Amino acid sequence: MSSGESREQAWPSLPLEDWSDTCATLHMWTQIVGKVRLIQSPWINHSWHVTHYVTSAGLTTSPIPYGFRTFEIDFDFISHRLEIRASDGRTAGFALEPQSVAEFYRRLMHEMHGLDLHVDIHKMPNEVPEPVRFDRDESHRAYSADHANRFWRILVQADRIMKEFRARFIGKCSPVHLFWGALDLAVTRFSGRSAPLHPGGIPNLPDFVTREAYSHEVSSCGFWPGGGAVPYAAFYSYAYPSPAGFSQAPVKPGAAFYSADLGEFILPYEAVRQSEDPDDVLLQFLQTTYEAAANLGKWDRQSLEWGHDAIRSVQPAFHHSS
Repeated sequence: MSSGESREQAWPSLPLEDWSDTCATLHMWTQIVGKVRLIQSPWINHSWHVTHYVTSAGLTTSPIPYGFRTFEIDFDFISHRLEIRASDGRTAGFALEPQSVAEFYRRLMHEMHGLDLHVDIHKMPNEVPEPVRFDRDESHRAYSADHANRFWRILVQADRIMKEFRARFIGKCSPVHLFWGALDLAVTRFSGRSAPLHPGGIPNLPDFVTREAYSHEVSSCGFWPGGGAVPYAAFYSYAYPSPAGFSQAPVKPGAAFYSADLGEFILPYEAVRQSEDPDDVLLQFLQTTYEAAANLGKWDRQSLEWGHDAIRSVQPAFHHSS
């Protein structure tokens, strides 16, 4: 951590009850933008073509194809603006401020049309109970700039540490990316073996999407702002399929626990934030829950992780300054 950044700045407090309305609104905004990327992008396994990525100011779609051009849509949680940038040099955008989901949708489509970007998205939200079409949702309209900024600052830390964890694995692994369906930042490792057919059943998500996402064995972890059985911000880790004994596996740190309601291990964000070494505490959680999944699931760890092969698994050493 740089000398100019305090612990509270890097790891801010974010009780869900303090920003639940803003969180719900922001969730819908990210879905609208994500569906623009979804409809314009070629399908990539496990829906990796729909996600957002953490930036030094907020979230981005990364470049989206549109004919011979590309464009990207960014949430800026420092200046609190939505920015649209096209590869022909044209830009557009508007302020992130209290406004309904319907108004956000209208403004985004208007600004995109001004850049000759004509995209028609599926207007129903995914993975939420009782969804309301984006262009008709006037109830979700809260936006607290402070809480949106806090959420992003947590994502910056989670993204940084999860990338360090990801670097330990040489098998198939997802990027660290934010899925707007559940508003969670995730990274997923694969054993290389096929998995049993997933039962599906996620609210307002086609079963074929879920089944393709879990077509192969995974150990997945991430961060989300909380809700339902875990009404607070938390890190999570799960395996699919869940091997016998996984729920009883010893994991670190001591604040972590297995949620039978969610079928995954949970580490409250506050336990990380208030620890003496948040990086180490989070890495312990990610590593020990992965090891529980990999060992109990009999993954071929020798060929999937750095350090087991003197020739093929030597990580390059790069000098960097903090």
